Amino acid sequence: MSSSSNSRIVEPTAPRTGSPAAMARRRLLLALMAGTVLGGHAETHAATEAMAGLKRWGSGEFRRFGFLIYEATLWAGDDPQRPPLALRLDYKRNIDGKAIADASVKEMRRFVTDEALLKRWGEQMQRIFPDVKAGDHILGLYRADGARFYQDERLLGAISMPGFAEAFFAIWLDTRTSAPDLRAALLRRKDG
Repeated sequence: MSSSSNSRIVEPTAPRTGSPAAMARRRLLLALMAGTVLGGHAETHAATEAMAGLKRWGSGEFRRFGFLIYEATLWAGDDPQRPPLALRLDYKRNIDGKAIADASVKEMRRFVTDEALLKRWGEQMQRIFPDVKAGDHILGLYRADGARFYQDERLLGAISMPGFAEAFFAIWLDTRTSAPDLRAALLRRKDG
């Protein structure tokens, strides 16, 4: 090999550590770049991964005045009324996200009497729930640390306020539900 007198040998050096603030900025920049390059691919299967270990229980239809509003399917562990569990609503009609949140608050009044708390929960749900059209679905995941909501495998948001997840999923699973036939269908375990 030939060498040049202008060549310079560079010794490897340890990476710079920098200040904690600089390191945090670097990590944030790398995370943002990864999200841009991957197109958010890391969240693509978030709902599926969150349901790992759950088994399909039952499913049924929710109707109002004879009109099919959605089909519901429940996934859970051994006890379908305790977290972890997941409830998927497959919508058959166009519904505004605000209307979904308002209807949820109305149903939660069966289990919660604190109007200020219901108002806060309603505001949070309005920020999370999108407008849906026939063919869309929303998956609600009930874990010990609260509720997470997904649409098309994408995380919409989470509510971890104490008592929220229990009251929200009681809409379908509590004995005081306004839809006892749907509750019975959801709690009927499928074979397999």
